[in-house]
Amino acid sequence: MAALPKNEIVAVIGAGTMGAGIAQVAAQAGHTVFLYDVVDGAAAKAVARTAAALQKRVADGKLDKDDCAGIVGRMQAAKSMDDLAPAALFIEAIAEDMDIKRKLFAGLEALARPEAILATNTSTLSVTAMAAGLTRPERVVGMHFFNPAQVMKLVEVIRGMASDPAVIDTIEDTAKAWGKVTARSRSTPGFIVNRCARPYYGEALRLLEEGVADAATLDAIMTEAGGFRMGPFALMDLIGNDINYRSTRSVFEAYGADPRYRPSLIQQEMVEAGWLGRKTGRGFYRYDGKDAAPIAASEPKADGRAAPLPDNWQSAPVELGPVTLLPTDGRRAADVARALKRPVAVHDLQFDAASKRVVIALSAMADAERRDVIASLQAAGLTVTVVADWPGLVVMRTVAMLANEAYEAMLQGVADGDAIDRAMRFGVNYPRGPVEWARMGGLGRIVAVLDAIHAATGDPRYRVAMNLRLAARDGGPSSPLP
Repeated sequence: MAALPKNEIVAVIGAGTMGAGIAQVAAQAGHTVFLYDVVDGAAAKAVARTAAALQKRVADGKLDKDDCAGIVGRMQAAKSMDDLAPAALFIEAIAEDMDIKRKLFAGLEALARPEAILATNTSTLSVTAMAAGLTRPERVVGMHFFNPAQVMKLVEVIRGMASDPAVIDTIEDTAKAWGKVTARSRSTPGFIVNRCARPYYGEALRLLEEGVADAATLDAIMTEAGGFRMGPFALMDLIGNDINYRSTRSVFEAYGADPRYRPSLIQQEMVEAGWLGRKTGRGFYRYDGKDAAPIAASEPKADGRAAPLPDNWQSAPVELGPVTLLPTDGRRAADVARALKRPVAVHDLQFDAASKRVVIALSAMADAERRDVIASLQAAGLTVTVVADWPGLVVMRTVAMLANEAYEAMLQGVADGDAIDRAMRFGVNYPRGPVEWARMGGLGRIVAVLDAIHAATGDPRYRVAMNLRLAARDGGPSSPLP
């Protein structure tokens, strides 16, 4: 199937931020778009806001004047549902309420021509359930945009149990024609992004609860060592702790209280306190100017003897006098030191050689040995953060859990590995997809890290996905360090 022809009309129901953004995307692609909202006048106001935003881009030299006029001219505010009847594609972007959406789709099916496609922009609800009871459930599909729709590249294309494969193909081709990156998913709780992103927040909250480091330090570690665009606590404050907590709780309940998705009591308490993040002036950070911005913990300039580090120090053990510096395999530094019978400094995973910060945990050692290790890393131009000696450290623990969730999603047939990687890179701007990162770092190492954390904590959230363990056994790129 080919993309929806440009001469076909697109109807968008819901004139909020998301609906207006989707309407703009379709109009930019050359379609006439009817925008409708149940609130009288809301659609017209949304079209006017879009026109003003586009005209500002013209004034800034970022958009051609004629292109602007064409886009705005193709966006029309519909006065009633009946006005939408000629559309070939209907995209709903209304409240996340199953009953309301099903009622809407029943009404749309009654007025639409039989070959029209009904798409839902839901981020959490079942496409299968939404289509149930309709006369033509095979015409229903998920078309999940990310906010703001006119900026974010990803569209998750969600197939319900009754969705016609040809309809799925048309929606995917249409999204691509609209300049989007697509990722196909089966209709399961959270689809790809909202499910596979849970460990990014969940492990950060657990590390905070466990006293490994404070929020500012954990954010700095994830951005400056892990390469993520925004730290988990800053991101939760931006999203809104209420929204993030609700998403986690929704996935947790949908998967039968699976411990992998267990909500955080800290975040629950913040929601109860009204500390929702940027929108309330206070979350994990303050945004009201009453407190100075928190500073991530890092070691002062060490006066030890700096030894040069070899180029491969990030991936292989290095002897720094009596101390061995080596990458984490999930075990605590104290446990590795007992096995090697010498003091060790275990360092966290880094995104690449250009990472600015290195995170280490230390076994018992003399103060002079500690200073030498820190001095050697600082001499290499790195900011050094020493964290509590805890299984998996920070970046490695998080990446391992992201990879594990991706493999579990693949095991359940939610999506393939390439789709998951695209979704996480373009939907939440991860520096690498979790499957790609796991394969680059070594499946055996990821399994070893998760097994070590599981053994130390006894928490079933760290159980290894069966297909990940089997893939590691059948030839994973690397094995755990000694």
